[in-house]
Amino acid sequence: MQASKKMQKYGFLLMPQFSMLGFSSAIEALHMANWVSGKELYRFCTIGQNTKEVLSNSGVTTVADYLTNEAPLDLDGIFICGASPVVQVDDSSLDGWLTSCAKKGVGLGGICTGSHVLARAGLLNGYRATIHWWNIANLRDEFPQVIVSNYLFEVDRDRYTCSGGSAAMDMMLFLIGKQHGMSLASNISEQFVCERIRTNEDPQRVPLQARIGTGQPKLVEAVQLMEANIREPLSSDDIAFHVGISRRHLERLFKQNLETVPSRYYLELRLKHAKQLITQTDKSILEIGQECGFTSAPHFSTTYKGFFDVTPRDERKLLARKTSDPVPLDKKKRQLWRK
Repeated sequence: MQASKKMQKYGFLLMPQFSMLGFSSAIEALHMANWVSGKELYRFCTIGQNTKEVLSNSGVTTVADYLTNEAPLDLDGIFICGASPVVQVDDSSLDGWLTSCAKKGVGLGGICTGSHVLARAGLLNGYRATIHWWNIANLRDEFPQVIVSNYLFEVDRDRYTCSGGSAAMDMMLFLIGKQHGMSLASNISEQFVCERIRTNEDPQRVPLQARIGTGQPKLVEAVQLMEANIREPLSSDDIAFHVGISRRHLERLFKQNLETVPSRYYLELRLKHAKQLITQTDKSILEIGQECGFTSAPHFSTTYKGFFDVTPRDERKLLARKTSDPVPLDKKKRQLWRK
């Protein structure tokens, strides 16, 4: 993205259950750019897909300025504000609208799982992109033509994707810096009392090595073995053997550094992976249980409920209920362009 003196106009497409934190982090950066500079550098509007009343993941309903078929034709960029977990929306009309925007030269961005929407439309093929860490593995599996990273955000030509949350602000500050100079971006960061502007080379998650220190390589190796063997879990004896320590030593490392035992830590890894598959794929519960190392559906269901207080099937039902259409609010006359 080249430095620009032209006012930029951005649209934010709000998906059902969109992340309010990711959305607000992005628009606050644009608003503050105008305030700090004393100039109208940016305008933005909100867009709904099938309804203007869009329920966020925090329970707050936002009334969008436009529907997709009403959106201004002179937008410089459209950012899709997604939900975590991914809300499965199979809508060819949305894919077509986004493709049409791309052909007109409109930049496309994804906040949180908005990247999944772009990938589904084929608009990230051959691009570097990222998504919330919870969804990285699924994005790689489902869309192999997308170059998926685990960084906070990616800017590749006219595609802008971020992991969501506060990373949306980092991405916007990066774009503001490219367009109007890093001095302005730094001043905005100071207004938000940010310690520093994170870059597109910052990883999303704090690595295990950083959390427990570099002095526990055997523990790190043990966890990596667990993560690589979800479908066919290893025994604690097997893990200890591969790492080259005794089982008692392995248990002591987990207790001292992670306050748990190896078997419990391993089980939590498998169950969290199962939750990810339940909420983000349409795979059967039986198939998911098998992928996560459970030999029987009843055992999987009982263990899952013991950890999450809900069965796998009820988990899916709850997700479907959350993503149902919100109750419409009274419409109010509002200024459509924000600045």
